Amino acid sequence: MGSPRFVGAALTPSSTSVDSIAFSQGEPPLPSTFRWRTVELPVLELMATWRSTKADRGDDYLAKHWYEIRTDANRRAVVYFDRKARAGRPRWWLYSITDG
Repeated sequence: MGSPRFVGAALTPSSTSVDSIAFSQGEPPLPSTFRWRTVELPVLELMATWRSTKADRGDDYLAKHWYEIRTDANRRAVVYFDRKARAGRPRWWLYSITDG
């Protein structure tokens, strides 16, 4: 497996999700497929999840939900959901991708 390559590009999520229970727990439902430019990235396996926070005036706020996923061709991708995205801006982002 190769080294992770930083991408930093917006993703278009599909309307279907892998885990609808996550929404009831305050987390965004992970889409079953993402589109990155012209490439489809199906979510075949959820490898790991974590959260990051942002401090503001002495308080910590949940800022991003991170997911490491396995896609087709044995690629791994790290994607995140930006809770602080402004209206009309993308909320899902491809952080990095590793070719299999």
